[in-house]
Amino acid sequence: MPAETTLERDDAQVSGLDALELAPRREKGNLGRRVWRSAWPKLLAIALVLLVWQSVVWAEWKPIYVLPSPATVFTDLGNVITTGDFWGGVRVTMTRAFTGFLLAVVIGTVIGALVSQFAPLRAAIGSLITGLQTMPSIMWFPLAILLFQLSESAILFVVVLGAAPSVANGLISGIDYVPRTWLRAGQVMGMRGIAKYRHLILPASLPSFISGLKQGWAFSWRSLMAGELLVIVPGALSIGVRMQQARDLSDSSLVICYIIVVLIIGILIDVLFNKADNSLRKRWGLLS
Repeated sequence: MPAETTLERDDAQVSGLDALELAPRREKGNLGRRVWRSAWPKLLAIALVLLVWQSVVWAEWKPIYVLPSPATVFTDLGNVITTGDFWGGVRVTMTRAFTGFLLAVVIGTVIGALVSQFAPLRAAIGSLITGLQTMPSIMWFPLAILLFQLSESAILFVVVLGAAPSVANGLISGIDYVPRTWLRAGQVMGMRGIAKYRHLILPASLPSFISGLKQGWAFSWRSLMAGELLVIVPGALSIGVRMQQARDLSDSSLVICYIIVVLIIGILIDVLFNKADNSLRKRWGLLS
C-alpha cells in the first residue's frame, strides 16, 4: 500500500507539472484565437472595399488620373509616410485634436455637472446644449474667422464648440440614470458634497460619460478636419493643408492617401475608446 501511495503521488506530481507546462501553451492558443476572431471581420471588410474599388477602376467609370487604383494609392502612401514632413503634419493635427478635445472635456464636464444639479439652469440651457450638439460645425467657421482671423484659436474655437455639448449631454444622461436607491443609500452612509460625487455619482455615470466622450471626440475630429481645410494657418502644414495642396495639384492619389490617413487615425482612437468601455463593462460584471 505505501508503495502504491507513493506511485500515485508521483503520478499526481507529474500530471501537475504537465498541466503547468501546458497552461502557457493553452493561453497562447486562446490568445491567438481571440486575435483571429477579432481581426478576420476587419480584414474581410478591407478586402471587400479594395475589391469594389479595383472593380470600379477596371470598369473605367472615371479616368485613371481621377480615380487611381489601390496599388497606385498605397504605393504613394508608402512613399508619403517615409518623409519627415508628413509626420510633422500629423504632429500639428494631433496637437490641435488633443488640445481642443481636452478643453472640450473640461468645459463639457463642468457644464454637465452644473446643469444636472440645478433645475433652473437645466430649464435655461438644457435645450441649447442639445441644439449646439446637432448644429453642423462648419457653420461656426465664418464667425470663428471674424473673431480670431486665420489662427489656431479659430480652429480650437470650433473644435470645442463641436465636442463640449456631447460631453455635457453624456454626463447629464449618466447622472440622470443613477438609481434613486443608490442615492438614498449614499445619504444613509453619510455621503455629502464632493464625496457624494466622487464615490457615487461619477462612478455610476461613467458608462454614459464615456459614450459622451466618444461622441465628443467624433465631433471634434470632424470639426478639426473641416477647420484645417478652411482655415490655413501660415507655417502650420497640417494634414488638412497637405490635402488642400494635393487637390490644388489635381493629385487624386495623394488626396486619397490623406483620406486613408485620417480614417486610420480615427479608427485607432475609436479602438482606445472601445478598450476603455470594455474595461469598464468587465469591471461592472457586464462582460466576461
